[in-house]
Amino acid sequence: MNAISLYRRRLIPDECVSLHDDIILYMDEEVLVTSWKTLHPKKDFDHGFSCYYLKEGCKISCFYHADNTLLYYYCDIISSEYDQHYGRLTVTDLLADVIVYPDGFVKICDLDELVSAHDRGLISTDLLKTSIGSLHRLLEMIYAGKLKDLLSPIEQFGR
Repeated sequence: MNAISLYRRRLIPDECVSLHDDIILYMDEEVLVTSWKTLHPKKDFDHGFSCYYLKEGCKISCFYHADNTLLYYYCDIISSEYDQHYGRLTVTDLLADVIVYPDGFVKICDLDELVSAHDRGLISTDLLKTSIGSLHRLLEMIYAGKLKDLLSPIEQFGR
């Protein structure tokens, strides 16, 4: 991949937003590492780093308070599409999320939204199955204590 324009697509609400302020720290065919500040000011967090695993279908983000203390790790299940002609990488949030808190507590979120999106025709059955498969693999890694492995590109290129 050459220089790219990065976009985040959401299904609920239906939107596609340019992440033009994100700084690409590293990228290859399988991994993209970015640093970013929140698009809209937030009370709880200010900035972070994200590692997109494009082939595995997940994005692992470190969310930080303004004082640079870790709030949590936020894991999105994603799909991605690269338009080589326009140099545009669009990452679609497939709704299922996992939050891992610094104390190790794991919270799975938004599975109801995934079902609702399928019921409303916003996501195909094949993409629903892909999303659940990606979620399963991510949870297996987290429960096996391998979150640090997933964070290693951020440690290598972002800190």
